[in-house]
Amino acid sequence: MNILLMLLPISLILLGLAIAAFAWAVRKGQFDDLDTPALDILDDAPPRPAASAVPSPREGDDGA
Repeated sequence: MNILLMLLPISLILLGLAIAAFAWAVRKGQFDDLDTPALDILDDAPPRPAASAVPSPREGDDGA
């Protein structure tokens, strides 16, 4: 019977932590888009190169 006096508060604390973690995830937008990440793996197109911050030099441009 004494073990219940210890397990009940521990279980309530763990429940509170789980609810807090779920609320944090919802606020941070973890559940906003559940379809797109699953469909990204089906895309056969190669990944797009990242846009560089420095423009590439044009042909005939000597930089002077």
